[in-house]
Amino acid sequence: MLTTIFFFSLFFFTTTLTAQPPPASNTTTQPPASDACNGIYISYTYNSGAKIPPILESDHEKQPYRFKSTLFVLNNADEELKSWRVFVGFQHDEYLVSASNAVIADGLATLPGPVGNGTVFAGFPNADLKTAIETAGDLNQMSARVVLVGTEFGVGSPDVPMPDDIALDNEGFICPTATMQGTRVMEVCCTKDPNALTNTTTPQDNYLPHQTGDLTIMYDVIRTYDSNYWASVTMENHNPLGRLDNWNLTWDWMRDEFIGDMKGAYPFTRDSSACIFGPQSTFYQNMDFSNVLNCERRPTIIDLPLEMTNNTQIGNVPFCCRNGTVLPPTIDPSRSKSAFQIQVYKMPPDMNRSQLIPPQNFKISGRLNPDYTCGPPVRVSPTEFPDPSGLPGPTAVSSWQVVCNITQATGVAPKCCVSFSAYYNESIIPCPTCACGCRGINPGTCSTTSPALLLPSQALLVPFENRTALATAWASIKHRTVPNPLPCSDHCGVSINWHLLTDYRGGWSARLTLFNWEDAAFPDWFVAVQSDHFAPGLEKVYSFNGTTLEVNGKTDTILMQGLPGLNYLMGEVDGVNPGKDPRVPGKQQSVISFTKKNTPGIKVEDRDGFPTKVFFNGEECALPRLLPTNDSGRKNSGWVFSIVVAIIVLMLM
Repeated sequence: MLTTIFFFSLFFFTTTLTAQPPPASNTTTQPPASDACNGIYISYTYNSGAKIPPILESDHEKQPYRFKSTLFVLNNADEELKSWRVFVGFQHDEYLVSASNAVIADGLATLPGPVGNGTVFAGFPNADLKTAIETAGDLNQMSARVVLVGTEFGVGSPDVPMPDDIALDNEGFICPTATMQGTRVMEVCCTKDPNALTNTTTPQDNYLPHQTGDLTIMYDVIRTYDSNYWASVTMENHNPLGRLDNWNLTWDWMRDEFIGDMKGAYPFTRDSSACIFGPQSTFYQNMDFSNVLNCERRPTIIDLPLEMTNNTQIGNVPFCCRNGTVLPPTIDPSRSKSAFQIQVYKMPPDMNRSQLIPPQNFKISGRLNPDYTCGPPVRVSPTEFPDPSGLPGPTAVSSWQVVCNITQATGVAPKCCVSFSAYYNESIIPCPTCACGCRGINPGTCSTTSPALLLPSQALLVPFENRTALATAWASIKHRTVPNPLPCSDHCGVSINWHLLTDYRGGWSARLTLFNWEDAAFPDWFVAVQSDHFAPGLEKVYSFNGTTLEVNGKTDTILMQGLPGLNYLMGEVDGVNPGKDPRVPGKQQSVISFTKKNTPGIKVEDRDGFPTKVFFNGEECALPRLLPTNDSGRKNSGWVFSIVVAIIVLMLM
């Protein structure tokens, strides 16, 4: 009897230490044991699937199917894996409904949501995987098991909707191509990259190092109690051209938390109804929820205006209350931060001082600003806050860092555009058709594919809807075909004209003009133009502040901003006679001179005299697809068009 018990105990112990990926239903080939991997073992197992309505007998590619799969991550290495991240290369238009023990980490989607182009998962609430050495082989601490439930399209039985790849997304690891074990299990073993740079965090810190990015968000818990805590949230801009105006910060509460109070910022919607009709009112029975600021699962936070800076009740936080403006450090380092404090109430089972869980799925956006993609919160060493007295300042209880980078999402149009013109050609090459998108255009009203009509210089100050007569008359004079229907507008709120003004032996000049077609003004605006050819030759910017700037290791950028007192780009206003005159855009312009001494061989009249990239307030603008060419008929067309314009004006009177 004792012998039987001994062998049964030995068998149980050994099978506990030999981790297997989750079982696959109806599978005849079992994957090999994960203990063959001395790194990070990852497996993806398709468990089950079924056809779901609507039933599309004639269109199998669009037929939806429910799927259930399991992602398994195991740390068999000799070092703890901090903040694990795994990429799953979904490829069947998957729509993920739920994921246990993980969150979407690439900032491109939230649950439920589409993941058909692949996505990155991060561990939540337990983000770290310990080693077998420090846990005596405890799989609960060494591994993570993520159950995925969702919908895929077009792959039904007997076929299996597997991803095209799985890999560890943490820096410093090498992953070979994943291999299939049968038809339902994919696995890979990722190992440390011997050539990877080691981070500077010492083993005693037990935290990941702070990362760099275009914009970082620090979530620092500064005071903690059993039922709630206060956190300081600080956004800091590190990109030389990045910027935020009227920022909106959103995130997801994962454990029924809600916002009790704030200083330095405010929720976009003040609403406690979700708490009153939810579990929060059951637990906090004596709380007056009329004083609660927000109970949304995904709140939107906005900045306070400047006049609230010293308000002792809702302001009075360093770097707060700037009306949502975060400037690049290259323009004003003191205004490259924005901060606020927030009181967060917790729910069971997190009712103790040390149970602190940050929100997930951070998203930051602004008005006519770049798009940012944010990663998951990563636990870092507690932030040390400065003390005005010079003595050691307080240290946060716990700190998390969110790294956000500027991205150009597929299918997302720019928010500004550029037109080109030159002294040797009377025509202006306008912004491209639908440069900033053409959503909501009724088919047939205009062409979204026809190139924009060339314009006379008089048309630049005229709104698009009032340009038709000028543009078609100019096309007739230039003997150019007018498409039917006419091209759609560029639909951009801000447009920029780059005009090649002069070209002589020792130098050349250009004129840059800003047009604001929106109702709202742009305070503290800036423009950046990039070119490998002419930036080193910058001589002077006459009506703006201008300087060359190093970006990504290259001094190929000219940064321009308004002079003191003139850094306010007005919005569009009514004409002198609103009933008859078109609206007039806000406008600012400056001549820019260049020397050829530092750019020998430059061919100004060719591509060299035009920028390759233009940015307005950090947003990259759409450029024309053509450049001005030498206009041999310039002398004959100018006076003709002047007569045509006069006739058009008389007809409109």
